[in-house]
Amino acid sequence: MQRVEASVAVTVSDLKKSPTAIMNEAQGEAVAVLNHNRVMAYMVPADVYEAMLDRLDDIHLAEIIKSRSDEKGVPVNINDLQA
Repeated sequence: MQRVEASVAVTVSDLKKSPTAIMNEAQGEAVAVLNHNRVMAYMVPADVYEAMLDRLDDIHLAEIIKSRSDEKGVPVNINDLQA
């Protein structure tokens, strides 16, 4: 049996009838969308999705910083950069 990672689960048919009501019922939490009793997608409010993307960007940047932590700096003179 497949795990459902949401407190609210709806069928595709129910979702088509009233997506706004379903999102209101979920109160900001994820909604599992079921097709033939299997999770086919999760639906989250736009602000939650945007926060997730921001967090993933932060994690990616932290990985870059960590991978470069042993690099030595190179001195630069700003006057040498001006044309």
